[in-house]
Amino acid sequence: TPHERDRADVNPRAEIFTCVQRAARPETADPSAHGGRLALPVTSGGEWLYSPAPAVCHMVVEYEPVIGLEVHAQLLTRTKIFCRCDASFGAPPNTHVCPTCLGLPGALPALNREAVTMAARAGLALGCAVRRESRFARKNYFYPDLPKGYQISQYDEPLCEDGRLDIALADGTIKSVGIQRAHLEEDAGKNIHGGADLPNVSLVDLNRAGVPLLEIVSRPDLRSAGEAGEYLRQLRAVLMFLGVNDGNLEEGSFRCDVNVSVRPRGQARLGTRVE
Repeated sequence: TPHERDRADVNPRAEIFTCVQRAARPETADPSAHGGRLALPVTSGGEWLYSPAPAVCHMVVEYEPVIGLEVHAQLLTRTKIFCRCDASFGAPPNTHVCPTCLGLPGALPALNREAVTMAARAGLALGCAVRRESRFARKNYFYPDLPKGYQISQYDEPLCEDGRLDIALADGTIKSVGIQRAHLEEDAGKNIHGGADLPNVSLVDLNRAGVPLLEIVSRPDLRSAGEAGEYLRQLRAVLMFLGVNDGNLEEGSFRCDVNVSVRPRGQARLGTRVE
């Protein structure tokens, strides 16, 4: 009978699939349960199957992802953030460099005014409070694509704080995503590992080292991959409209790191974050 879990014509994969479908559309499932198994419709004739994997159903129904995004947007300045080297993309390797972005002893940084102006413009468009005074800090960075051994970034006194970005969800509602901070920092160079000609060699191109970045950190307000995608599309459109970023994904002008955790649905405490 349909109530037997060991029927020869029952595909376990189909049962798990219909279990996921039940989580997405609870109104289509029979509320009755037999032995901890959920009743799921799989044919137009009204036949019901009982899933042997209630734990899978429980996880899909009861847990939710919590997502925060750290977006790195290159600012459209002509020169780098702390020196006068060209910040454009596509030049031969290590031709847009100087003692400052090479991290040579005695070279001192000088802040690019236009980078600050563009960052403040973006912060205001995102509803942030812009500090009259902000502070740069050293972030230890032990990789060859920043030869100083540290990155000049901002930590406890960022330029912009406490903003938001409204996004349209699939059901037509508007969701406000909080923006914790938006701060200035320098980009790193590019490591190139291996290749047909030099399979056991790593190369470093420092043309990108020192290009101004605006890092925009959202609050953990996103609850699905769809919401995260819509947030990124909307943020990219805002930055391009302001003329502070070209939105070029292939050249790395607009990229992001994702922070994700899971928790029981309705629980206020956040889970363990994974980047």
